[in-house]
Amino acid sequence: MQENYLHFNSAAMVDAAKGYEEHLASNGKMMITLAGAMSTAELGISLAEMIRQGKVDIISCTGANLEEDLMNLVAHTHYKRVPNYRDLTPQDEWELLEKGMNRVTDTCIPEEEAFRRLQKHIHALWKDADTKGERYFPHEFMYKMLLSGVLEQYYQINPENSWMLAAAERNLPIIVPGWEDSTMGNIFASYCIKGDLQPTTMKSGIEYMGWLAKWYISNSQAPGVGFFQIGGGIAGDFPICVVPMLYQDLEMHNIPFWGYFCQISDSTTSYGSYSGAVPNEKITWGKLDIATPKFIIESDATIVAPLIFAWLLNH
Repeated sequence: MQENYLHFNSAAMVDAAKGYEEHLASNGKMMITLAGAMSTAELGISLAEMIRQGKVDIISCTGANLEEDLMNLVAHTHYKRVPNYRDLTPQDEWELLEKGMNRVTDTCIPEEEAFRRLQKHIHALWKDADTKGERYFPHEFMYKMLLSGVLEQYYQINPENSWMLAAAERNLPIIVPGWEDSTMGNIFASYCIKGDLQPTTMKSGIEYMGWLAKWYISNSQAPGVGFFQIGGGIAGDFPICVVPMLYQDLEMHNIPFWGYFCQISDSTTSYGSYSGAVPNEKITWGKLDIATPKFIIESDATIVAPLIFAWLLNH
């Protein structure tokens, strides 16, 4: 199938959305991958409803997107907007640091009300599991925290706009590759270094891949699992590799390829930017089939993803 490109071409964007809709209509499953800082860009306003309406079956995301949706949920009114962020000097940035305001593009996340507010409650869950010799994935600890209701006292946005809360209520499968480089991952590591927790209390990325392999085997029967990638990087690179791993390394030669593929990214193709690779390159790696519907939307994901979700929610 011919690839479809968009330099903000609405017709091509609708084609990608129609492909998504057709895949679900044929009883296919759909994975959404979240890179960048989409949670801080408040993608939850549309993604949460996508989850509630059953238009998402599994999510792969960075540890930052996992936690930043919760930070927005409990600390939104303390966020600082910096519309002139392109003009900030190193001194301006230093002053934000001294105020405990960590900047993500034009939005500063408050350390005390966001990071530390979550830390107090998530550490209690980590410690309880550690003491009992239990082990969970990063997202499972966050699901426990959300469903316990302990964060409700802090809610500062409509909870219907939290994609993590919608996912927890549905017990949606989540894969979080590279969780260790997130703020909560750093905090967990600090407790391990101090001897307060054991590293093994947190299940690892290898275990995530093993879990994903079993899930994919169980859910990849025709028409298969679709792959809707928002941004580049590990959130997409990690889960898409489950197919060639199953086929090449486990020699499961009947395993289906991904059944639909769309990537929204403004990354260009180069040796230094694998995430900007066009979909056809993924055929050579055993990820996509020749006939897999393929779309690449070369634009800002913070604009395009909500538009596609809005289209899907209204069809």
